[in-house]
Order: sequence, then structure tokens, then C-alpha cells
Amino acid sequence: MPLVRISLRRGKDAAYLQAIRDGVYAALREAFEVPESDRFILVHQHDEDDFDCSPDYLDIARSQDLVIIQIACSNTRNSAQKQALYRQLTQNLSASPGLRPEDVFINLLETDRHNWSFGNGGMQYA
Repeated sequence: MPLVRISLRRGKDAAYLQAIRDGVYAALREAFEVPESDRFILVHQHDEDDFDCSPDYLDIARSQDLVIIQIACSNTRNSAQKQALYRQLTQNLSASPGLRPEDVFINLLETDRHNWSFGNGGMQYA
């Protein structure tokens, strides 16, 4: 059920964006045991003036290829599962499309299962 929002600077080709989406989804399937076809991923590309991120916060040297991945999900995973997601997602995106680990920024937004409607006005996870 995660809803993923990916933000990056404008200018990457379709194959690059597909590799990011696929890498995120594969990590969610493995680390969070997300079921097949539970795939809701949005990509937001920004002009340089609209993408203001610190190049060195916490002594992490980020480049212009920084990708910010925000994942809204239910609050049912423990710290070990979250750490596994961070590792797997970073490994996936390093392998394809070739992102540096320093350029993978991940943020989880956890919410109660009652805060989701997948259509038809229902509360499917209640």
C-alpha cells in the first residue's frame, strides 16, 4: 500500500526514471513484503530553481543527481524492516540507474491503516 513520491532535477531520460521506479518497487517488495501489483509511484521532476537541497548536510556529499524518495505507508514496520528497506533501496538504485549512495535520500511517512482509501470510497484496510 505504499504511496511513493520521487523528486529529482529535470532532465533524466525515460529509462533512468523507469530504473528508479523499478528499484524502489523491488525494495518495497523485498523489505516491506509489499504484494505484487501494489504499485503506486509518482515521479516529480523539478527545474534547478525549484530543487533546493543541501549539498553537505550531515557531512554527506550530495551531487546534482540527488533523488528524494518519500514513502507514505502504514505504521506497521519495525526498525529492522525500515533499515532493510533503506539498504535495499540504495543498493538497487546504485546498481541501476547508477546513483551514488550519497544521492539517495529516503523519508518514510507512517500513518494509521484507517487513513487509506484505494477507490470506491472504501476504507479497505479498516
